[in-house]
Amino acid sequence: MKSVLISQDLSCVGQVSMSVALPVLGASGLQTAALPTAILSTHTGGFGENTFLDLSASLPEIWEHWHEQQIDFDAIYLGYLGRAASRVWEKGLEECSRQGKLILLDPAMADHGRLYRGFDEDYVRQMQRLARQATILTPNLTEALLLLNEPADFDEIDSHRASVITQRLSQKFALAQVVLTGVPLADNKIGVYGLSRCGQVWERVQDRIPRHYFGTGDLFASSLLAGLLHGADLESAAAAAGQF
Repeated sequence: MKSVLISQDLSCVGQVSMSVALPVLGASGLQTAALPTAILSTHTGGFGENTFLDLSASLPEIWEHWHEQQIDFDAIYLGYLGRAASRVWEKGLEECSRQGKLILLDPAMADHGRLYRGFDEDYVRQMQRLARQATILTPNLTEALLLLNEPADFDEIDSHRASVITQRLSQKFALAQVVLTGVPLADNKIGVYGLSRCGQVWERVQDRIPRHYFGTGDLFASSLLAGLLHGADLESAAAAAGQF
């Protein structure tokens, strides 16, 4: 049974982040471990001024205890971190990267053309540094444009531009595995784009469901990682995650 460490925030109300990742990865037959970076009363979308308890100072102590007990993980999954935790993880990922672990970074920081409340350009730069140490990067379209230092203004784009963005992410961060998610296309379609083993871009398109659902990016990344850890290739895992 492969093991995965999930490190992101825990929102007490709202099906996002840790409350999505733990059950999905656990139900898929993986051994899960949780490392919350913060505890929020609710997620940051639509519930007013939520509380935020920063746990980043505890991360090194937890890592040290795991080291003493020889507790290790096959994969690391990073999602919504927050400013302080992202700085701590920036150092922690160096060792994980040297050990050759699978590191999935879902740079949860923005959507619909704007940053989430509480984040700024400095946080974007933190995510860019983390991306250089990742194995797999799964940004949505807004996050991808921010990582590329491009304006995140769009209503919908075409498949060619989405393919170019995917390739540019791969080149900028020296990553063979990039999945661009939630791409709004014409005719009420939504697309997912990624790179094949030979570096060609593949595309998965399906009907867009009306309205906005918090936590869908977390659900996609968790399902994608489950597929990869069970031996699926990137395109097959992304197709299953998109349908789910």
